[in-house]
Amino acid sequence: MRKLKHVAQSGFTLLELLVVLGIIAMLAGIVGPQVMKHMGESKTKAAKVQIEDLSATIDMYKLDVGTYPTTNEGLNALIESPNTAKRWNGPYLQKSKVPLDPWQNEYHYLSPGEHGKFDLYSYGADGKEGGEGEDQDVVSWE
Repeated sequence: MRKLKHVAQSGFTLLELLVVLGIIAMLAGIVGPQVMKHMGESKTKAAKVQIEDLSATIDMYKLDVGTYPTTNEGLNALIESPNTAKRWNGPYLQKSKVPLDPWQNEYHYLSPGEHGKFDLYSYGADGKEGGEGEDQDVVSWE
């Protein structure tokens, strides 16, 4: 006589899957906003670091040329020699174009600046002066 063995089938029931999906959705609802908040903060921090790096590069330019780039020459003077720069020893940036801020906008540059020898700043996520959080201005003089 042969004995028939009943093999138990294993798997998840529909109810178990729905419970797991509900838990995942609940966690996403709690964690998601916190992650987005930190992403905004990290872009602001990245802009601060870029402004510090560009400021140091502008100082290097001044050491070689003797003056800061004018507002009209702008940050492009770090890549291409302006007509007025006799001792230009660049390019001062590794890439062939000036980096954009983390929100894909151009940095603003004034020389002479209102807050120092030059002002370098980004208007933040909203692209407008002022704001709070991710919309706050990121500046070189603070």
